[in-house]
Amino acid sequence: MKVTLISIPVRDQEKALKFYTEKLGFIKKKDEPLGGGNRWLTVVSKEWQDGPELLLEPAPNHFEPSRVYQEALMEAGIPWTQFDVENVKSDYDRLSDLGVEFKMKPTEMGTVKVAVFNDTCGNYIQLVEEL
Repeated sequence: MKVTLISIPVRDQEKALKFYTEKLGFIKKKDEPLGGGNRWLTVVSKEWQDGPELLLEPAPNHFEPSRVYQEALMEAGIPWTQFDVENVKSDYDRLSDLGVEFKMKPTEMGTVKVAVFNDTCGNYIQLVEEL
């Protein structure tokens, strides 16, 4: 068994696609219309194009439990997921220069360094560097 797809809820798929590709550097892998203005829209890491796909899921727009859960995580300041990086400080600097807003600056926590940013689509995302 292996993980091939991870879903992240977004309120605006086009805005999410722009953020995840232009700011974070992912590349679009799939973009299939599903009807009602929704798409099967996935991105992947440039460095791992055969790795897991990240589905930019429009569920909060039409599935109330998803919207409520997403809002509760944001209000509590809890990241939806995390992305591993080689150097949190350098990614923090690069993303800050691109206008990405961080909730937590690079911070050492035991054997890792973390930073948390707002993906502009309803989620906090945590960057993690193993020390």
